[in-house]
Amino acid sequence: MTNERLQWHPAFQAALRIELTDELKYLDIRDEQLLNKKPLQMDVLIIKKMDQIPLKKNIGRIFKKYNLVEYKSPTDYFSINDFYKVYAYACLYQSNTEQEMEISPDEITITFVSTRFPRNLLKHLVEFRHFTVNAIEKGIYYINGDIFSMQLIVVRQLSKENNFWLKILRNDIQNDDDIQELAKRYEEKQDSNLYQAVMDVIIHANWEKMKEVKNMCQALRELFAEELEEAKQQGLETGIVKGRNEGLSQGRSEGLSQGLQQGMAQIFTLIDAMYADHREAEIPRLSKEPDFCQELLRHYGLAN
Repeated sequence: MTNERLQWHPAFQAALRIELTDELKYLDIRDEQLLNKKPLQMDVLIIKKMDQIPLKKNIGRIFKKYNLVEYKSPTDYFSINDFYKVYAYACLYQSNTEQEMEISPDEITITFVSTRFPRNLLKHLVEFRHFTVNAIEKGIYYINGDIFSMQLIVVRQLSKENNFWLKILRNDIQNDDDIQELAKRYEEKQDSNLYQAVMDVIIHANWEKMKEVKNMCQALRELFAEELEEAKQQGLETGIVKGRNEGLSQGRSEGLSQGLQQGMAQIFTLIDAMYADHREAEIPRLSKEPDFCQELLRHYGLAN
């Protein structure tokens, strides 16, 4: 299962809601918010319904009234160009209103979420833009020095205690204990559409590792039973189809080649008999040319 085909953004959007579960009642979260009438959109827009109430969740403490969130999947990287694109989103969101300064720039925050640490981007922001970057806690950095309040969330660096579902949303899970904990946590929430969306991507992104887990607990086996059975059936069906097609193809090829050789050999025998009384003639006896049939078959691609 290739990572490129996985829908990481919906899973991230679900994980984001999971992380903010306790304070969702204060938030209006809009996925793929259009920035203009043309198809230009940010990954997530979070509007605080009561912006005077601060959020307690670590990733939401920086939030103000309007909060733009841009996410990069494990197969992507936050580049310098990406920063300016998202920065432009904030500017467009502020300016695309009916009245002047309807949205104040100091009411806007930008959150960059990256699986990997974007070293080149931070170097650019410090050296070229003269911003300061402060580590607030594991995986969370505040970017200071601009009218927009900004933070960087590095998924790999987050702590499992505070941000388990964001941290586990990766394609490089190697620890068996992480898989066991994933199953345990999911078992309690498996009826939730949000958790199902996250779990589906995690399983498929780490499929090979999931299959390698030898001492899989019963709960984990039950959770993955459907996926394992589906993979087994797909492999079986693929093997059957491949074997059947190869067998039929080989059978047709060998049967056709053998049939043509036998048929042509009989024809040449008859022709040879017809010229039996003209052995001294210039027309050669065809059956005395044993390689002729095979050469003809090769000419038409029917023999090796």
